[in-house]
Amino acid sequence: MIRIVDPGPQTTVQDLGRSGHLRSGIPPSGPLDARAFVVANRLVGNPDGAAGLECTLMGPRFTVDTACAIAVTGADAPVTINGAAAEPWTTLALAAGDTVRVAAARTGVRVYVAFSGGLDVPRTLGSRATYLRGRLGGLEGRALKRDDVLRLLPVPTPAPHRTAAREAPILEAEPEIRVVLGPQADRFTAEGIATFLEGPYEMLPQSDRMGARLKGPRIAHAHGHDIISDGIALGSIQVPGDGQPIVLLVDRQSTGGYTKIATVGSFDIGRIGQVKPGQRIRFRAVDVPEAHRLRRTWEASLATAAGGPITTAPAA
Repeated sequence: MIRIVDPGPQTTVQDLGRSGHLRSGIPPSGPLDARAFVVANRLVGNPDGAAGLECTLMGPRFTVDTACAIAVTGADAPVTINGAAAEPWTTLALAAGDTVRVAAARTGVRVYVAFSGGLDVPRTLGSRATYLRGRLGGLEGRALKRDDVLRLLPVPTPAPHRTAAREAPILEAEPEIRVVLGPQADRFTAEGIATFLEGPYEMLPQSDRMGARLKGPRIAHAHGHDIISDGIALGSIQVPGDGQPIVLLVDRQSTGGYTKIATVGSFDIGRIGQVKPGQRIRFRAVDVPEAHRLRRTWEASLATAAGGPITTAPAA
């Protein structure tokens, strides 16, 4: 069992998300930085979708009652075990009674903690992912709090594994995010689209797992900012009447009535999720064939990360 001593500002249970429910208004949720989440699971011998923790800006402090292994990935955050520094992006063996602390992120926003076996919380609509606005999944549909207790699915302690240096991401000071223009790019002036691509745009503190709210040069509409509501894809960039873009993320609404100037490639969603408030980003337009190529490259890289996927599923 894991006992939470200090949960951090927002720590939730996540797996790879619940698919197939957007038609009912329920988003997939899951990790914002899917690559970091998957690598953490592989480092402790889990299937890619085993439930772990997503931590925002600062991780938790917790103790373990039984021996297990953990891995910490994602944002660059100091990790200690019983006060001694420990390495991220590697397998960390814990003995019963050990205390782990994941401190404030130096760069990046979201830290992932995987546990051997995965977290044993009830599945809701087929997933253990937490959807905070809907109070659904995870641990009672909420962020963790002090004195929470989480159980692990029983598995043997995995062999240690270290992530290759090339597999840990570089968290840029001003990342360039690749987008495909549309589906309503024709609702913006040519100057508005040029402004969007020139940027830069600053991440606002109001950003969350639903959407990244940005502030920067005003994007001009050609025919108004309202449309008949239609579906919202992961990475859709809405531009309401104030001309400031909003990137819709894993806890997004299912439909919306604001014009969408572009869509962030799925391969760059994790990079958006690691941008701190006050940090700036820029957008670069790619065509659909280039986006497909970038996605294939991302998938090929993930296929071999941390030794490749684990095929053995944990106990239900």
